[in-house]
Amino acid sequence: MNDVILIDAGTGNLRSVQKALESIGANVLRTNDPDKVLSGNRVVLPGVGAFGDFMSGLRAGELESVIKEIAVRGIPLLGICVGMQALFEVGEEMGEHAGLGLLKGRVMRFDESLGVKIPHTGWNQIEIENDALLFNQIDNGAYVYFNHSYYCQPQNIADVIATTDYGLQYACAVRRGNIFGVQFHPEKSQAIGLRILKNFLEAK
Repeated sequence: MNDVILIDAGTGNLRSVQKALESIGANVLRTNDPDKVLSGNRVVLPGVGAFGDFMSGLRAGELESVIKEIAVRGIPLLGICVGMQALFEVGEEMGEHAGLGLLKGRVMRFDESLGVKIPHTGWNQIEIENDALLFNQIDNGAYVYFNHSYYCQPQNIADVIATTDYGLQYACAVRRGNIFGVQFHPEKSQAIGLRILKNFLEAK
């Protein structure tokens, strides 16, 4: 039904993301081949682990320029977890590291002074700010699954489409044109997560 490229940058539970996409009818190709990445109608960039290591993996595989080309071509792109963080300009994990720079902003660590357990792990609610497309048929306050120690701080408030409260109100989903990102794991978020992935597949 949908030709979806799942970028294999060497990190992330790609099998669970692939199974989730296939369960909603997507035809998924998992690859790290730059030419094949450019062949898809939609592209998903999942990631876990350290921001700098993730970006190094993208650059080593010559995938950084390909992802930027995807953005320019208008191909729908979804970053998941560290894949969302990589969309921004700078990550502060273990020193400053340059991201893809597709969205303006930084990736920062939850401060100990917030009095919350780090990493942010488990189910939490999302507050939908705008952009009905990615959250079509999803209620405000729905629960999704998180696992992260760093959060995105977009420079442009218009890019924020959902927030979550964890010691502070932070952006857990973003969109600018064909570029989407979610900090949570839709593949671990049961029916809500599958609906979000389906909405991405139907994005225009």
